Amino acid sequence: MLTRRLAMLAPFAFAAPARAQSFPAGTIRLVVPLAAGGAMDTIARSLAAKLQERLGVSVIVENITGGGTLIAAKTVAKSAPDGHTLLIAPSGMLTTNLALFKELPYDPRADFIPVAHYVEVPFVLVVNAASPIRSIADLARLAKEKPGQLTYASTGIGQVPHLAGEMAARQLGIGISHVPYRGAPPALLDVVAGHVTMTFTDPSIAQQLIADGKIRALGVTSKQRAAVMPDIPPLAEAGLAGFEAVSWHMLLAPAGTPQPVIARLHVELTRAIAEPAMRGQLVRMGLIPYASEAPEALPAFLNREISRWGDIVRQVGIAGTQ
Repeated sequence: MLTRRLAMLAPFAFAAPARAQSFPAGTIRLVVPLAAGGAMDTIARSLAAKLQERLGVSVIVENITGGGTLIAAKTVAKSAPDGHTLLIAPSGMLTTNLALFKELPYDPRADFIPVAHYVEVPFVLVVNAASPIRSIADLARLAKEKPGQLTYASTGIGQVPHLAGEMAARQLGIGISHVPYRGAPPALLDVVAGHVTMTFTDPSIAQQLIADGKIRALGVTSKQRAAVMPDIPPLAEAGLAGFEAVSWHMLLAPAGTPQPVIARLHVELTRAIAEPAMRGQLVRMGLIPYASEAPEALPAFLNREISRWGDIVRQVGIAGTQ
């Protein structure tokens, strides 16, 4: 009887090592949870080309939209754990969503294995160029002089630009009203038009408007300066001590993917990100290339981020509202 049971289990015992040794065995899908044409999609397509060169198989980008990134996450979570279907996840998919949504169709910790954390996404706080606000001190003073009159635009409830606004207001002890928009461009255009006081926006779409004198930058949300706007200080140095509010991207594989496959993908992706051409593209987009922790260290990083952003969502009072 024991011999028969061992014989039955043998194919399963050797399945994972066999998958690892044969990897990659065919086309790799990089699933992007946002529409084509955006920054994440652009980066994914550049990474796909680099990985294709390094792995010797086709690497395609597949945009799976809808459900606020939930459909893409669920799709990859249920995919075969063999390294051939991967997810490029924005930080909110793995962190704020846990607190923001009443129910998720995936578990960020249990359904995925982190492969690499490879880029950070800072934002820049801007106001209309005609505004009397020239510094964080000016913002705090004006908000107290005109209670309830200042507003800030964001890309939607629970997104980093929304939470960054709440974090800044709480730190300064001021009240400022949130105005959600569907995307960064319309939010920024309403700052240019003077309809809202300020917004935290992408450096890539703000830099020309800053150069043209249509908006004024008060600081960036990362602890280091953004290379595309080196004259603009971090907000942590401009009146908001310790302030940091960045998004990031992480490559994930379905839970159960063999460790040798994860290790191979980690090595090839981090080498691709380190190439001068790739780093240059990220920097020009206003992003910060990141030298990822090893795969085995990423769950601890993820847990810290889940705890931090979950606390902020609950403080803002929007937990379980989606």
